[in-house]
Amino acid sequence: MSTPEFEQARAGKLAQLRSAMARAGIDAYVVPSSDPHLSEYLPGHWKGREWLSGFTGSVGTFIATKDFAGVWTDGRYWTQAETELAGSEIALMKIPGAASQMHVDWLAANLAAGQTVAVDARVLGLAGARLLSDALKAKNIQLRLDVDLLDEVWQDRPALPGDAVFEHLPPYATTARADKLAATRAAMEQHGAGFHFISTLDDIAYLFNLRGADVSFNPVFLAHALIGRGDATLFVLEGKVPQDVRARLEADDVHLAPYANAVHALESLPEGATLLLDPRRVTSGMRAAVAQGVNVVEAIN
Repeated sequence: MSTPEFEQARAGKLAQLRSAMARAGIDAYVVPSSDPHLSEYLPGHWKGREWLSGFTGSVGTFIATKDFAGVWTDGRYWTQAETELAGSEIALMKIPGAASQMHVDWLAANLAAGQTVAVDARVLGLAGARLLSDALKAKNIQLRLDVDLLDEVWQDRPALPGDAVFEHLPPYATTARADKLAATRAAMEQHGAGFHFISTLDDIAYLFNLRGADVSFNPVFLAHALIGRGDATLFVLEGKVPQDVRARLEADDVHLAPYANAVHALESLPEGATLLLDPRRVTSGMRAAVAQGVNVVEAIN
């Protein structure tokens, strides 16, 4: 059960968000339950929906306008959401399943032509961004994907986790990292791709035989990966990979680069290169970073 102090804090967060929206000329702000890796279970840094609404379920979408706030979630969480949202102005919006896009329909139906919806493209899936863009464009509603209002209003936002990465070794790892990379490159070749970009954390942990502790109860770590025909780059926070692990990665032609450099790597791909992307497993922001002149093949990763 919430306390008066909690309700006051929750109302204050929503007021701060609405003030930031007004300053930016935004009529509706969307906060998905996601991160740059489209994870369901998130490090604290990206639990913005939970921070704003108080709803702690793993799936849900928060939307705020000047005079409305709601959380869209599916039947697994209705009882929990009713309890956690009680006492606030935030409405529970019931959807039939986790993959539902009812919040997109709501935005298209409740905003007027010329108004603006914003969401941070860094945490919005490419497929979802295209669906949202099409729905809003049909109603002449503007969509901005370049806004992270959470950074402005979330003063004590948690830092990115710094736990060390460690190797997943035999007998538990039954296939060597080099063999997994070779199999991946063979699949890339079938698509004519010289590069393959991967953001999903379970895929990266599997492919590189690495594990971490960046997400509670999940043995994964924050990283992006760019695989080329002869080598691969793992974009990971500095200091997370011990020297002995780094050396063994280098022996397999896997190079480390700062986590934030993944965007620059996509921007710097050579003209005429062919990049394989999975539109269901990459964010709109990462897709937008791909350099002009790069051929993009969309297929399963």
